[in-house]
Amino acid sequence: MDAQKYRYGEKLATPDVSVADLIGDIDPIKAANLRLSFADERVIHYGIIPRSNRGIFVINEIPDLQARIQVALFNILEEGDIQIRGFKLRMPLDILFVFTANPEDYTNRGSIVSPLKDRIQSQILTHYPKDVETSLAITEQEANVLEEQQRRINVSDLVKRLIEQVAFEARSNEYVDKKSGVSARLTITSFENVMSSAERRAIIHNETQTQVWISDMAGIIPSITGKIELVYEGEQEGPYQVALNLVDKAVRSTFIQYFPNPETLKKKKATGKTSIPEKEEDNPYKSITRWFDKGNHLDLMVDMKDSEKIATLYKVEGLYGLVKKHFPRANDKESALLMEFVLHGLAAHSMISKKIIEGKIQFKDLIGSMMNLGQMNIDDDFNEDDYR
Repeated sequence: MDAQKYRYGEKLATPDVSVADLIGDIDPIKAANLRLSFADERVIHYGIIPRSNRGIFVINEIPDLQARIQVALFNILEEGDIQIRGFKLRMPLDILFVFTANPEDYTNRGSIVSPLKDRIQSQILTHYPKDVETSLAITEQEANVLEEQQRRINVSDLVKRLIEQVAFEARSNEYVDKKSGVSARLTITSFENVMSSAERRAIIHNETQTQVWISDMAGIIPSITGKIELVYEGEQEGPYQVALNLVDKAVRSTFIQYFPNPETLKKKKATGKTSIPEKEEDNPYKSITRWFDKGNHLDLMVDMKDSEKIATLYKVEGLYGLVKKHFPRANDKESALLMEFVLHGLAAHSMISKKIIEGKIQFKDLIGSMMNLGQMNIDDDFNEDDYR
């Protein structure tokens, strides 16, 4: 292992990198100590590239190298040797060079000079993960989660997929700048943050075991706002609102993989294909939406104790029955998580309303919420002088 690490060298390209750093230069201190003439080859101090001979050398972010420094690499790539300060010394090098760079239209800090790009034998274009499975594997590999957190907090596959779906939604969102892109760091940081949110809640209630709830995904909002670049329309919408919309879209896309698609039910109802009166088999969500239509509402606190949240979810008629019908083998906590997921999914499909108010998520019937909002607008516009 020790022998292998010496066969790999790496340098981050920054504007202050010099030819002496990479290739080498005359060392006057060495000349003075050894009492050598500057014409003696022994006064040469070799840079990091010659020291990586017979190995792999990587330059990260090569467009950040000044053009004159990039020119110094020409002879190495073309002839395979180095020349320092006019010395006749020629040292054949056996090195595999690897350069990394972001797209030039994104960095706006520099570019790879054309002659250097011509000497690079192959250009490999990478891409973001094309499927959720690959993205899940990357997040699991890179996320910094402590063993203590893993023992204390259970993260379901559902929550993991929701987090990954947020990144997929962001990459196709009209408010997110396509040129800057959405890196895998978004999901990695989001996973770490959602674990921290669950751990914080467990510490508050002195719980030894807990799970990540859908409401804990409020903790990933800072991860989203800190990892995406918005276009002008997105800036007008606001980073926080864009992040909330991305989470809702992720819930909406993932929901139909677990439960019947509410949009299909809406289309059947619009075309008159549903039976009259509507039955449970025609609309599996009927009993849930009816419970909210009666004027009931449900408040889920973000920092609510697990037992209290489970008891609160069971108040909604038909919610537990729906989950058990589609997931009969789910245990109590898994069923409770799916029950909460159903509420968020129905809200994302505009079958009930969801409102987030200072650490509280409130679910209500959709029509009543719209009427209350309209009444508030009327009250705001009311002017006593105009009325008189």
